[in-house]
Amino acid sequence: MKIALLGIGLMGFPMGRRLCEAGHTVHVWNRTPAKAERLIAFGAIVHPTAAHAVAEADMVITMLDHGGIVSHVLFELGAADAIKQGTLLVDMSSIKPVEARDHAARLSERGVDYLDAPVSGGTLGAEQGTLAIMAGGKAANFERAMPVLKIFGRPTHVGPIGSGQLTKLANQMIVGATIGIVAEALLLCERGGANMGKVKEAITGGFADSRILQVHGQRMVDRDFAPRARMTVQIKDLRNALATASEVGFDAPITTLFEKLYSEGIEHGLSDLDHAGLFVELASRNGMS
Repeated sequence: MKIALLGIGLMGFPMGRRLCEAGHTVHVWNRTPAKAERLIAFGAIVHPTAAHAVAEADMVITMLDHGGIVSHVLFELGAADAIKQGTLLVDMSSIKPVEARDHAARLSERGVDYLDAPVSGGTLGAEQGTLAIMAGGKAANFERAMPVLKIFGRPTHVGPIGSGQLTKLANQMIVGATIGIVAEALLLCERGGANMGKVKEAITGGFADSRILQVHGQRMVDRDFAPRARMTVQIKDLRNALATASEVGFDAPITTLFEKLYSEGIEHGLSDLDHAGLFVELASRNGMS
């Protein structure tokens, strides 16, 4: 297939590489050209504009920072008008459900099909092809996208347009809150004199075990907060969750609390840390290094 990939950042780069390695003709574009040019070595074709990249594509995939940028690239930079009628656009960015529904409606007017399919699993999942993919849209469009989505990981059709983004918000609510409680629990143990690494080892396999404990908990033990998914990405998703909750009249006090904690961490200079860096904010509150 001829596949256009718009957005070659932390996630887009390994996803683009996997598409190339699967034998597809991959057309790429990124606001910073140097990031897209890294894929030339794998056979990708780099384009100067998003509109050029999508012009001959059978499928267009977007992996951009947020809904505002997706809208800007599609409808202000001319990408939507350049996509051939009948092409399927799969938005794998994490955006608001209401934005996904709006984009789908505007693309439909141009004869372009749409699937919202955000992912979870971070850069490691993107590199290994083990992402959890949450897709919203028509069942026929999901089946059409399935061979490509399987290159990235495990796709699941969760409902109509916007449902993929809603599921991603649920995912990020759980991730953000769990990172916070793992950090708080490990710091409490350290303050009390226990070895954090041994605490993590002791509760592994018990009822409190989780992927967050294993991956992010280990980053906390190692004090490794190099960004895989930044604090700024986590807070964006929590704020999108709260905005969506407000739209449907749902009270989300736990998410509200963690939005405040991540926000204060960012205000204290932690914006470029991995989202496990909430540990640093909680440590600082307790006078711990």
